[in-house]
Amino acid sequence: MNFEATLRTIVEGCGGGIGAALMGNDGIPIEEFTAAKSPNASGTGDSGQPVEVSIAGVEFGRILMDIRRASDALGGGSLEETIVRVKGFILIFQPIDDENFLVLALARDGNLGKARYLIRRHVFAIRQEF
Repeated sequence: MNFEATLRTIVEGCGGGIGAALMGNDGIPIEEFTAAKSPNASGTGDSGQPVEVSIAGVEFGRILMDIRRASDALGGGSLEETIVRVKGFILIFQPIDDENFLVLALARDGNLGKARYLIRRHVFAIRQEF
């Protein structure tokens, strides 16, 4: 499967997509796609820094591991989705399996519902390729 084509479909189809990456829990990006023109005029987050999806995946990936442990400790079951809203953008994390996850960066005014739908729609095919 061409993961870049799938990531492109999600980013370009959701309305406000900045970029997406398939990441390993070790912080290594497997595949990444960044929109040619970011949906906000500057292509940056609120701080003026460019939104680096793979770096966000690395930094927040550690937190996802803590969330997974907390969910297990509480008997909540496996992590299905995590959404992080910061002032400059939205990050959506979708586990692929125990070792990999998808992260999508979305502009604050992007279509969160459509982004979540597209991720759910394509995650099964991604899982089949792992």
